[in-house]
Amino acid sequence: MDILGLSAVELGKKIKAKEISVTDATKAVLAQTASVEPHINSYVTIDEKGALAQAEEIQKKIDNGELVGPLAGVPAAVKDNMCIKGQLTTCGSKILSNFKPTYTAEAVLNLQKAGAVLIGKTNMDEFAMGSTTETSYYGPTMNPHNMRHVPGGSSGGSCAAVAAQECYYSLGSDTGGSIRQPSSFCGVVGMKPTYGTVSRYGLVAYGSSLDQIGPVTKNVTDCAAVLQTIASYDSKDSTSVKREDYDFMRALTEDVRGLRIGIPKDYFTEGLDREVADAIYAAAKVLKEQGAVVETFDLSLVQYAIPAYYVIASAEASSNLERFDGVKYGYRTAEYEGLHNMYKKTRSEGFGAEVKRRIMLGSFVLSSGYYDAYYLKALRTKALIKAAFDKAFESYDIILAPAAPTTAPELGKSLSDPMKMYLSDIYTVSVNLAGLPGISIPVGRAKNGLPIGMQMIGNSFQEKTLLRAAYTYECATGGCYEQPAHIPAADLAGKEA
Repeated sequence: MDILGLSAVELGKKIKAKEISVTDATKAVLAQTASVEPHINSYVTIDEKGALAQAEEIQKKIDNGELVGPLAGVPAAVKDNMCIKGQLTTCGSKILSNFKPTYTAEAVLNLQKAGAVLIGKTNMDEFAMGSTTETSYYGPTMNPHNMRHVPGGSSGGSCAAVAAQECYYSLGSDTGGSIRQPSSFCGVVGMKPTYGTVSRYGLVAYGSSLDQIGPVTKNVTDCAAVLQTIASYDSKDSTSVKREDYDFMRALTEDVRGLRIGIPKDYFTEGLDREVADAIYAAAKVLKEQGAVVETFDLSLVQYAIPAYYVIASAEASSNLERFDGVKYGYRTAEYEGLHNMYKKTRSEGFGAEVKRRIMLGSFVLSSGYYDAYYLKALRTKALIKAAFDKAFESYDIILAPAAPTTAPELGKSLSDPMKMYLSDIYTVSVNLAGLPGISIPVGRAKNGLPIGMQMIGNSFQEKTLLRAAYTYECATGGCYEQPAHIPAADLAGKEA
């Protein structure tokens, strides 16, 4: 039996039917990570001993009828900016290279309550600042579909791990596209829920008004199951929203008849790769054939999204990262003279170049004399972008857009030009500025063999509409996930059970 080829929900069913044990599934994933990690570097930490202990305990609870959910016993991974009590949580940074939290993030707790086997913590751009997972202190992650290319970022480790079958699903965080863009590059499904749907308690903050935890999975069914598991109201998070309905799996119906879909002309202009555009138009045609109404329209203010996003995100980052000073936790420089010198040396040695760049930018836009000119203007632009989306959703249920302007770039090419890297987020940052839900699904491959992803954007709290449309597309095309071709079948540990 091809254990690793199963989806998370499929594996959960087989575990309940006693066709596969939790331990066997966990061993298969651990063997796979041992095989491919030296090449891909998806993980910062792999907790082999802990995962096997979890598997035994969870199997007992399943056998006793204590765990009955769709994900019970299924091995998963967590991005390394979410706290797990007693487990290394680095945020991909030297400054937290020795940090072990005393509590667990609420979203991770929800997974644990549902019976997830946590394999380890995935690699990421340092403090989620980057679009390629190359700024990590622990080295870059490679794209499983072509290891000369990046997996995207900042949740590149989470997406690469799912694509390479090193876990059945993972959690990522999305501040400006950090789930959707790497999901597109790695050929997996990734969702950023409406802001406030998943608790941010225990998520190490980058931009507090923008960050949101979400699932990375092989297919849409798994995406709905994971979102249903992690979404909850949390009084410990002041931005958490109490929703009436968290049953996202009910949205998995193959029906888009009458669904109004808008394609913004502004997103299909210069800078968008022709193959990416063609793949999205082809996907739109599939949805139209299934009964959806598809139109093009003008979505204004697109050109202002990038500057507004980087001003706001950098301002919040400069404030959030003040706490990392070597006093209470994390890395501290070995030699210093006095407290002020210790601060400077610790932060200088502990932060990477991209994090320093954004701290300086954020400190500048918040400084006296520039606050009104930059930060307040960016906040006003954010409100205008939200108003533009509100107007669009008066006419459309879903907006179709690229998740990225190209397929995954080659390693090293983005870091050499930070401005180019920032501009690559043009299709994703608006969703975070407006607090909207978005999902990325695979819709084909380019001539170079790399996956192409399509982004679906919904109105606030309309995740079910997105899941229904994505599920319908997936059913109509026979599934979206493809195992990376470069990983030989003979190397897939756990192939026989």
